[in-house]
Amino acid sequence: MDKRVYKVALSMLPQIGPKKARNLISYIGALENVFTGNYDKLNKFPGLIDILKKNVTSELINKAQKEVEYADKYKIQILFYLDEDYPDRLRNYEDSPVVLFVKGNVDLNKKQQLAVVGTRSMTHYGEDNCKKLIENLKTNGYNPTIISGLAHGVDSCAHYTALNQSLPTVAVLGHGLNTIYPAANRGLAENIIKNGALITEFSSQSKINPSNFVRRNRIIASLSDAVVVVESAKKGGSLLTAEYAIGYSKDVFTFPGRVGDKMNEGCNYLIKTNRAAMIENTDDLVNGLRWKQQNVAKQKEIFPVLSDEEKLIVEVIQKQELINIDVISYQTKLPINKVMSILFNLEFNNIVKALPGRMYKLA
Repeated sequence: MDKRVYKVALSMLPQIGPKKARNLISYIGALENVFTGNYDKLNKFPGLIDILKKNVTSELINKAQKEVEYADKYKIQILFYLDEDYPDRLRNYEDSPVVLFVKGNVDLNKKQQLAVVGTRSMTHYGEDNCKKLIENLKTNGYNPTIISGLAHGVDSCAHYTALNQSLPTVAVLGHGLNTIYPAANRGLAENIIKNGALITEFSSQSKINPSNFVRRNRIIASLSDAVVVVESAKKGGSLLTAEYAIGYSKDVFTFPGRVGDKMNEGCNYLIKTNRAAMIENTDDLVNGLRWKQQNVAKQKEIFPVLSDEEKLIVEVIQKQELINIDVISYQTKLPINKVMSILFNLEFNNIVKALPGRMYKLA
């Protein structure tokens, strides 16, 4: 069977979210074991076994098979969280999607990726700031991927301006790739596919639900180096995206607004509570991100003499700021128990540092 069917089926399993799915694969040892009834390694987790026995059915496999066929028909990539082409930035977070569906052609690991979000009820002030920010990035020699959510207002403005400046742009959707919401942005979506991508964690068989758009905000935040809130009322999806970014230790920037303007209350709140840095122009943004320093070569780390397996693990960790132990095991092709033992020694020698959530980084 096409392995992608198992990958999609895992993402469709009821009662198994992204975090639990990762733990499940770690416990059970191989993706296929989830669907072959080989649950010996899960004896300590009877509740998990019950969930699998109830939900791993031929109906689930058929549903996943149908999704893979749909993806092939419409040239949609299926990226599994352990695949090499899964976005590196998303690997760092346990709540990132198990599977991403991608339509388009864009480097999701590009050096500079910026989220630009805001209200659907954009004012002329917000539109002017959004356009100037992105246009001046291009004028000043920066070529970031602009990431947003394809909604009306600021999202659409960010995508359109990026396309007009020949900058790649990514729209993160709160539904499957079988539809476009809002429908008025169908033409915009088609243009994004030509110079960017539409991405989603939702299958073509999933129903559109308001909670989906909250979930997609975490992908916008985690896929970006920073989030710019252009314009926002006191409550709204862009503030949730900012909160996700803060939780992921990402930079958040926003434009100040006039006191009393409802469409700027959210931005002023972010500044007042030190959740976001205030910017007035593109220079403020690039200085805050230190993008001008990105071309400076980093000095190589000097390590003590390491074994071949230790070197292999260090090289994998060195490619990312943070990495999960399951990803280390997958990329090095070393058993998880072996990886745990080596990481313990590396941590003891102050070469790597262990962090919550089974995450590691170089010390």
